[in-house]
Amino acid sequence: MPNHDGYGMGICQSFAHGYERSALHMPFLIVTFILCLPVVLFLLSNTEIVSLGLWPTDYSINAPLSIAILVAMALGFLLGALVVWMSELARGRRARRAERTVRLLEAQIEDLKARIPAPLSLSIPPAA
Repeated sequence: MPNHDGYGMGICQSFAHGYERSALHMPFLIVTFILCLPVVLFLLSNTEIVSLGLWPTDYSINAPLSIAILVAMALGFLLGALVVWMSELARGRRARRAERTVRLLEAQIEDLKARIPAPLSLSIPPAA
């Protein structure tokens, strides 16, 4: 079939594929909207200005309470993600080491199997 749209599909097939993909994104968009609505309501209802200071220094900044809380939550999330990422790196390193050990042991097994001489078949004459 000739290529009409440059991507290997006909125009009708391309439209149907795009429709299926957008239909799959609709639940994601609905869930995202439902999760973002409380955040927006929180931002709109906590507009008081607070002063945030860094203790040993005299540095301080004035910011809306909602922004200060959301920034603190985002920093906590990113710190937690960093800890999880670091632990996954260590786990992956252990898994690669274990796979390398398994390959080495399997090679040793094959080498030992190759060294075993074939069993001798002794033919015993039938009893007369």
